[in-house]
Amino acid sequence: MNIGEASRRSGLPPKTIRYYEEIGLIRPARARNGYRDYGERDIHLLRFLQRSRSLGFSIEEARKLLSLYGDENRHSKDVRHLAARRIGEIERKIAELESLKKALGELTEACAGGQGPDCPILDEIAGESARVARPAH
Repeated sequence: MNIGEASRRSGLPPKTIRYYEEIGLIRPARARNGYRDYGERDIHLLRFLQRSRSLGFSIEEARKLLSLYGDENRHSKDVRHLAARRIGEIERKIAELESLKKALGELTEACAGGQGPDCPILDEIAGESARVARPAH
């Protein structure tokens, strides 16, 4: 099948499919005319990659998962280790987002939101701890 059909069946854009081929994640056969010829296995692998990426795995982690998936002698502890490491990254990002939310919430509360020009949100973004002369517009 051509890349358009592979895209439709896998749910991935053709550009992503070409990228995955370029970096060696998939290797579709070539038809006599030189065009890519995707088979059912390619579609399965593309869906596998799409799902692993949607779970937050990086390209290199998806590559490792794909390798483990194809290895009948794999150890499930290796897969578990990758997933646990991803969970740790997600927890770190959640903590970072919670911290950002708290800081922005405090700045929003400190902002009068009236007609005056004073704005602690802009002062914080500008790195100003106290009001200093701002450039003219």
